[in-house]
Amino acid sequence: MMLVALVLTAVAGFAAALVLPWAVPLLPAAHAHLALALGIMPLIFGAMTHFVPVLTRSAVPHVGIKIIPVLMLAAGALAVFSFAAANQIYYLAAFLALAAAAIFFGWILSRASGPLNKPHPCLHWYLAAIACLMLALAAVAAMALWPEQRLALKRLHLHLNTLGFVGLTAIATLQVLLPTAVGRFDQQAAARLRRDMKWALGGTLLVAAGAAWLKPLAWLGAMLWAVPLIHLGKAWLALYAGEVLRWHGAAPSLTAALAGFAATLLFGVLHAGGILNTTGSAHAFILAFLFPLVTGAASQLLPVWARPGPQTAWHAQARQKLGLAGGIRGMLFLGGGILLGLGWRGGLLPVMAALIAFLVQLTLAAGTMPDRDGKLK
Repeated sequence: MMLVALVLTAVAGFAAALVLPWAVPLLPAAHAHLALALGIMPLIFGAMTHFVPVLTRSAVPHVGIKIIPVLMLAAGALAVFSFAAANQIYYLAAFLALAAAAIFFGWILSRASGPLNKPHPCLHWYLAAIACLMLALAAVAAMALWPEQRLALKRLHLHLNTLGFVGLTAIATLQVLLPTAVGRFDQQAAARLRRDMKWALGGTLLVAAGAAWLKPLAWLGAMLWAVPLIHLGKAWLALYAGEVLRWHGAAPSLTAALAGFAATLLFGVLHAGGILNTTGSAHAFILAFLFPLVTGAASQLLPVWARPGPQTAWHAQARQKLGLAGGIRGMLFLGGGILLGLGWRGGLLPVMAALIAFLVQLTLAAGTMPDRDGKLK
């Protein structure tokens, strides 16, 4: 049930990031870390504990690895508290997260390097994503050593986290998850992941370095990142056009997340060039990308995480309830996030409406949760 708790924590973090600015005078960094450090970071590590054994056809992780998402949750909570209370505990949070990420990196590497194992290329994206997170966390420590570079290191930290850690993880996972949600295998996914990782990772590093020190690099990095996004978009339209353009289901929500990531890639370059402020870029990333990503992924995965084992009629019904209006919800997140990122505060309204609708759907799905004998409550 830990994965279910992490999903609920992420949704709660998203909701708090939306609502608290209206009620409590917090720094923008506190709002961003509610969604990113407290919400999405622990959820990503939790999801990896599910996907890595599947991709390597190996046993479930031992307890020491299973608690890594909990450590990330603690680090995220410390970071939020640090910015809310205006203290420097975020250094401790960064150290805790860095140590936990290093252990997790080693675990994935051990699973991917077995003598009889041919690792799925998605694992290489996961390793690259965690490496970006570790660099982003190291940048926090560097702020204390080079205070004159603090602003540049903050920008480096931001883009290594968003495009690097979250972006690399999400785009890799989408190429495995959407075919699963649709029910039709994508035979080119592995080859595409293997071919495109260099563009995504190179693009991430160039955007981050450009945002920090040399702005033209950010535009070059965005062009590199666009290569895998174009490849993935073309593949989905060719293979799954009927499913990704529907009003309901996980697939259209995941497609909206892909579109949101493409939009926030542009927002990130505009931020790197000083055209868009940090708040606008963060809003676009969180609302237009993370919201449809997490709600779409939860629509597909939450029933499996809530009740592991053989798939039953309840699993299908739960997916149907959670995926109801998934396409509409995804478009509301996407459109509202882009508008809010551009500075129009009215963009918050469709986002809040979509999030409230999903919370209702979660409640309704939970209300039909079967007991341990498989009988409905």
